Amino acid sequence: MNFIFDIGNVLINFKPIVFLETLFNEQIVIDKLNKTIFMSPEWLKLDQGVITPQEAQEIFYIREPNYRAEIQLTMSKLKDMLTPIPETIKLLPQIKNLGHKLYYLSNYHKELSRYIFNEYSFFSLFDGGVFSCDIHVIKPSSEIYRHLLQKYKLSPKDSLFFDDMEQNIVAAQKEGINGILFTDAKCVKPFLL
Repeated sequence: MNFIFDIGNVLINFKPIVFLETLFNEQIVIDKLNKTIFMSPEWLKLDQGVITPQEAQEIFYIREPNYRAEIQLTMSKLKDMLTPIPETIKLLPQIKNLGHKLYYLSNYHKELSRYIFNEYSFFSLFDGGVFSCDIHVIKPSSEIYRHLLQKYKLSPKDSLFFDDMEQNIVAAQKEGINGILFTDAKCVKPFLL
């Protein structure tokens, strides 16, 4: 069986509000930065790998000139948000030991994808994977799922895909992949029996 994992909130935390609360005390500032940065069209373009963080940051400055210092601080600290989720990560060696293959499929910025790949040794357990920034396509586009299947010659019916976003699961299922909505590591365990 092929176990395919999303990364954000499955293997590595991605919680912008929690992250912003570590940097700022005022709710109005937190809400403004969440909207300006993490909910922006530019954030999706970063995932697509079609703009650089510097280009995105300049757009954020223009959009919210009164929050320039806060935007700069937030963008400079993004890596601090990306911490491992131990409960899921400890399942990865078990999956491998049972003879299964491991892949990742995730919407990720280029710089941040390189950072996590080099920072966290558990990626060495993976047989391969696709970051959206490298092919300029983001989930839930059907193209990203097909790309992963074709690149590694995977059979969709022999593949399980774990993602925390319903629309990504639905899109995977349309490609014949067995999609499982990820809530926590417990939802993976039944497939290890």
